[in-house]
Amino acid sequence: MSDRATVPEREPSRAYLDWNATAPPLEAALVAMHEAGRIAWANPASVHGDGRRARRLVEEARAEVAALTGYNPRDVVLTSGGTEANNLAIRSAFSDVRGVLVLSRAEHPSVLRVAEALEREGVATLRWVPTGPGAVVAMEALERALAPGDVALVALQAVNQETGALQPIADAIAACHSRNVRIHVDAVQAYGRVTTDHLFGADTLAVASHKLRGPKGIGALVARPGARLAAYTFGGSQERGLRPGTVDPVASAGFAVALRHARGGPARYAAVAALRDALEAALEGAAERPVELRPAARAPHVANLLFPGFEGPELVAALDLEGVSASSGSACSAGTSEPSPVLAALVGQAARAAVRFSLGETTTEADVEHAVRALRVILARRA
Repeated sequence: MSDRATVPEREPSRAYLDWNATAPPLEAALVAMHEAGRIAWANPASVHGDGRRARRLVEEARAEVAALTGYNPRDVVLTSGGTEANNLAIRSAFSDVRGVLVLSRAEHPSVLRVAEALEREGVATLRWVPTGPGAVVAMEALERALAPGDVALVALQAVNQETGALQPIADAIAACHSRNVRIHVDAVQAYGRVTTDHLFGADTLAVASHKLRGPKGIGALVARPGARLAAYTFGGSQERGLRPGTVDPVASAGFAVALRHARGGPARYAAVAALRDALEAALEGAAERPVELRPAARAPHVANLLFPGFEGPELVAALDLEGVSASSGSACSAGTSEPSPVLAALVGQAARAAVRFSLGETTTEADVEHAVRALRVILARRA
């Protein structure tokens, strides 16, 4: 009996247009992980030579997070991914205070659910900021939310996972800091895809490896000096006691490679916009893109379209049979019969007909043409 896992081969002709769910790993990251698993598998907390070898990989990943974000390596806490980073940042802000948490209903579920938990616990009062077209938070609305002077934290995503909306992060940071209010930025969908210099100065930032073409199961929370953090899981002293448990040097090796690669991501993604625009243009007349789904500024790789007469999950399943991977909403909201809450807030029940296409740096013109052909075949069956 073989020790090898049995994994079906991926059909080479598939078009993968679900990069916002996860990005295909870099070959260089896989190679680095294989090598690390062979020679640097020890516990990085151990003081012997094998442990020190593993520790070097962990610290290399930490240094690369710092290099990408502009912070210091000592400001970086390695986590299991973006969800844990968001939870740690938001819970930490209310570890020793009670107050108002300002956020929008367009945030990622890992932000919304922890906010709701803090409200149930009586620790935080939630103040919802309305969003405009494409789920963009207007600065006027944020300023009004900050005006009473009782806000402990603002939580805001850099790029919306459903519409690709670019949020006014630099202005939000300035508005918060002028009032001595802490701001957490969920930057999971931003790094490696859009320019991110404007994110520097946030009190805390969440990063996820697998969105950068690294392995799953690792990410980081970056916290600027003075931003208090408090553990909500307990055990050993790893990651300054904020994230107890053995740190994975193998995943760290792949994460480091992906972080280095991400520095050139915005330039590569600039070319992706043309493919995204071509997809939207080819489907004009067959799909709708109402003004509510059109942010004034959006990431170059996201198209969220409505297909009247279809249920999004039904169309995604049909596309899958035609060799196209897409989604009907955030993967972290999948498994429910309800439409994406972000889209439902924008277009109501029409959100049931939504399909999100998210492209990436290896997406080709042939992939887009494949998706368009598949959609035309599927739509023709219904005609």
